[in-house]
Amino acid sequence: MTNVFKISSVAVALSALVAGPAAAEMKYDNGSGGSVLLYGQLSPAYVWVDDGVSTYSNLVDNGHSNSRVGLWVTQPVGQDTFTFNFETALGLRQSFAVSQNFTPKGVNWSRTFLRKIDFAYNSDQYGKVSFGLGSMATDGIAESDFGGTGMALYNGIGDAAGAFRFQPVSGIGATVPIGTVTASLDGGRRGRVRYDTPEFNGFRVAVAAGTEVLLANDDDFYDIALRYRTDVGTAKFKGGFGWSRRVRNGVNRDNTVGSMALELQSGLNFAVAAGNRHGGGDYTYGKIGYNANWISAGQTSLGIDYYDGNDFLVGGSSSGAMGIAIQQKIDRINTEVYMGYRTYELNDTATVYHDIDSLIVGARWKF
Repeated sequence: MTNVFKISSVAVALSALVAGPAAAEMKYDNGSGGSVLLYGQLSPAYVWVDDGVSTYSNLVDNGHSNSRVGLWVTQPVGQDTFTFNFETALGLRQSFAVSQNFTPKGVNWSRTFLRKIDFAYNSDQYGKVSFGLGSMATDGIAESDFGGTGMALYNGIGDAAGAFRFQPVSGIGATVPIGTVTASLDGGRRGRVRYDTPEFNGFRVAVAAGTEVLLANDDDFYDIALRYRTDVGTAKFKGGFGWSRRVRNGVNRDNTVGSMALELQSGLNFAVAAGNRHGGGDYTYGKIGYNANWISAGQTSLGIDYYDGNDFLVGGSSSGAMGIAIQQKIDRINTEVYMGYRTYELNDTATVYHDIDSLIVGARWKF
């Protein structure tokens, strides 16, 4: 009963935090067709975890979509467009960084919180060239999804509690972080050069080559991705498939991953994904959701998902996660409130581990 009261209290507090008047768009025109847009979001959350031995709770910044500020500069150049995008997270305590033995400082900004320093030139005829810190070609390729529960439930299993470790039932042996055995193999953001083709009959191809610029290593990255999006009658479909390579000290690590999503006119939606780390594990992921307009405040979304991984820890190991979530939009104040629950399991031939349960409650306010 105490936990229920605490969770309810936190939910009320988070809602109150964002329940102010909606901010006007902070956009400034330069008189020549160009503009500067300031934007951002606050994403506070409460996370509770039961690792089968003890329970833990923390106020965090939701790693599914963290608090951030950004700047968009847009300038037409004839029929083409030049853009510059700067974006950084605020450096708040991330949900995926908290574990049984470590709680980061409440605010501790470092360069790893930089998200984008991205210059781009876009031509409808020839495509788009991007340069700087930004998305590789496969960023988002594992996350095709029409469900509205992304703050608590999507194919980023480790974002809510990924540093918490599975505990051996015997109390002896290595503990294993959730995030290590629930990888989505999705692409990330690097210092890179990227090219996107123009869209052709719903298809678009992207290629990128980059290097790690935020961490103290010299990893190189290469990837290619194909995306497709279309409407089928009253239904919506999108999907993608990609291949990526990381080169570290002359050793290649290759990933192949793809995802698809479908939304029906009724609001019922489905998402599937699968990925393979060549020689290092594979997974499948499925999600069923429902988007409805039950109340005037905004869209209500429900979802349930399941993740099934193999060989990410050692050969013959298996990992799994199942989640359920609800997310509510409050359009008038550009806010979403949500609650999500997950249970995680890990099995290998040598060690028996306790299951882990997690609960996340929070709100995201965009400005």
